[in-house]
Amino acid sequence: MSAGTLSAALEREHREIDGGIEAYTAGTGTGMYDDDALLAALSALRRHIYLEEAFLFPPLREAGLMMPILVMEREHGTLWDLMDTLTDQHDGGAAPAELVSTCAELLSVLDAHNSKEEPIIYPQADAALDADATARLQEFIDSGTTPDGWICARAGA
Repeated sequence: MSAGTLSAALEREHREIDGGIEAYTAGTGTGMYDDDALLAALSALRRHIYLEEAFLFPPLREAGLMMPILVMEREHGTLWDLMDTLTDQHDGGAAPAELVSTCAELLSVLDAHNSKEEPIIYPQADAALDADATARLQEFIDSGTTPDGWICARAGA
């Protein structure tokens, strides 16, 4: 795997997730809210958090990045709780304006999270993960799914 490929794949997922949430909020003013884009983005974000916590963070923690990983996990808990709120609002028939407000909050937390994760964590992944760990992570990026019932480490904290 060439340098930067893992970082690029993870950053691409960030952009796709943001894009799905933004597709929903783009309905403000037109009344055309893309529920499918929102639900797909939430599912993708849950999957992304799983891949980081299950595949990426353990070897980085072993490589000495304990404090940055703890910060990322805490923020994952905040993101997870916001996703739960959004899902409950959506499934409970909340008004689109309420969903858009929660989406805006989620996007804000994602922006702050990604602005740390992309320049700090991802370059370390490219440098510190051995070939086996990188291959497992890349395989999951390509075709993996979140196990049923999995919840991130800091959800509800």
